[in-house]
Formats: sequence, structure tokens, C-alpha cells
Amino acid sequence: MADRAVQYRRTHNLLLMQRLLSFRENTSPFVLVLDSIEQSGKPLLIEYIERAKSSRSKIIFVSYDTVVSITGVDTFINGRRKSAASVQTLISSAVSKDQKSIIIFDTLHPLASDQSVHLPNYLSSLIAPQVSLLAVYHLDVPLEPRSSTLYSPSSLTLLKYLATTILTVHSLAQILARKRAADKSLQEPTFGLAEEMEGIVAGFGGNDPRGVILEMEYRRKSGRGVCEWFFLPTSSLSQDVSLANPKTKEKVILLEDHPLYKQHSLEVGPDVGEIGNEDSTFSLGLTQKQRLDREGVVLPYMDAQKDGGGGGGRILYDMGIEDDFDEEEDEI
Repeated sequence: MADRAVQYRRTHNLLLMQRLLSFRENTSPFVLVLDSIEQSGKPLLIEYIERAKSSRSKIIFVSYDTVVSITGVDTFINGRRKSAASVQTLISSAVSKDQKSIIIFDTLHPLASDQSVHLPNYLSSLIAPQVSLLAVYHLDVPLEPRSSTLYSPSSLTLLKYLATTILTVHSLAQILARKRAADKSLQEPTFGLAEEMEGIVAGFGGNDPRGVILEMEYRRKSGRGVCEWFFLPTSSLSQDVSLANPKTKEKVILLEDHPLYKQHSLEVGPDVGEIGNEDSTFSLGLTQKQRLDREGVVLPYMDAQKDGGGGGGRILYDMGIEDDFDEEEDEI
């Protein structure tokens, strides 16, 4: 029963991720991508654009960081030095009524830092039954508070509340390093700005060229959330990674199915009898003979389960030669 539940979770979450990447059946109207210096969200945006082109959807790309238009984009809107209202007008004129459209923001920081823009209302006005929204938010870029009120939520909090799906991108090399340390009960390493060392901005292993790890948080209409980790390989390595699951041609796979992720799990999973042998001056394990002797020990409570045991309050005792039996006192 447990294996069936695990298999159902794996299949369901993998199919859900495929639908999210393709914006199929309007699965998630607003997808929020959280990236950082350690791992950029651009590879994920490229994957969305490629899938949107295969489904013949119109792609409207609003640029604040990107200088040159990405291949496959139908409408490229340069949002720099333009007001939020003018950008909204350009987006509305580019949206097609007869074709599914996908609006992509390469960053939301210019809108989030604009005091005249109410971010939830602005983004909600762009979403329609045939229009989906994909936006990137940089976690390591600080923003000034929008209001002097201390109790006002931050822009990131509002975006997380408004988004129907949150995809946080991570570096493969850094995730493997953290998993290796966690499996050995060691302190997890920090990278980049989290190291809090002068002069260090980007950590080792950031923006791994092999692919991107996706941490998905999908919100259902009922309010329940679905969380899962995936690995999205780059185009050059997608065929090699797909060999892990030859039954499908889908590039995205579960993180637990990644060969390197599973390899680390096997390396740090020794037998019970071998735990502590490498760090101790004496053996903490059991030999094969000791295991057999332990399994052959008959515990006292095992006899109570035989010959009508469980009668309640009965004492099972075998008289010995040295015992002095008294019929009146020792009668049971």
C-alpha cells in the first residue's frame, strides 16, 4: 500500500510539472520564479519559451534586464525608462484575443520599487482566461520598503500570496553538496552572500551548466499545496539525463531520480552493522554469528502468546527442584 502511494505521488507530481511548464489547460495563471546570483532563472524561462512555441502560444516578453530579445519571443517590450502604465498599455495591445498568450517578466523589481504601482492589482489586471503570467523575482536584490507602516507586507510576501505556483531555482552542485553534508550529519555549507565573508558575492558551483533544480510549490483551488523537487537539464544534456527514465521523452525528472542524487544516497547509506566503524576505536556493529544468535533468543513474553495466553493476570512459572511447593500458598 505504501509503495502504491509513493508511485502515485511520483507520477502525479511529474505530470503536474509537465502541465505547469507548458501552461496546459490554464493549470496555473500566475507562476512566480524565485532566483538568485547562485542560480539564475533564465534557463527556466528559455524552457518555457520553447514549450510555448511548440504549443503555438503567443509569447510577450517584458524586459528590464534582458538587452537582446530571446529566440522564439513574438513581442519584445523594453520596459526600461517607461512608466508602468505605458508598459501595461503595450502589453494589452500585444495580447491576442484568439490565441493563448503568455506574458513573461524577466524581473519584477522595477514595478515592486515603484511607489505609484500597487503590485497585486497591476499583475491581476494582466491575467485573463487566455492569458497566463510568468514573472521572475531576484531574492538577493534588496528593495526599499514601500510604506512607512511597519506592519505592511513586503513585495515578496504579496507576490507569494498572489502566485498560484512558486518555482524556486537552485544550483545542482550546491544541492548535492548540501545533501552530502546532511547525510553525514555535518553542517550544511553556505554559498555566496550567505557565507557573510567580505569580497564573496557568488559561491562555488553556482549556475551549474548541467541543469537547474526546481523547488515547486503548487497551490490547488482548494488551498492545499503540492511541493516537490525536480531537475531540468539543459538542452545539451537532456538526452543523457532522459536515459534514467527510457519510457518517456520528457526532459524534466524528479530530483530523487537524478543519477548523481541517488549515487550520494547509496554512498552514505551503510549497513546497520557498519555504522560508526570508521570513526570509532572499537566495533559498534554485529557479526553474522551475533545476528543469528540474537534472532534465536526467545523472549519471555513470547510464551504468553501460545496455549491460550492472554487470559488476564495468569503467571507462567515452571517449578524447579530446589523450590519448596506449598499447596495452600503457592497454588495459582
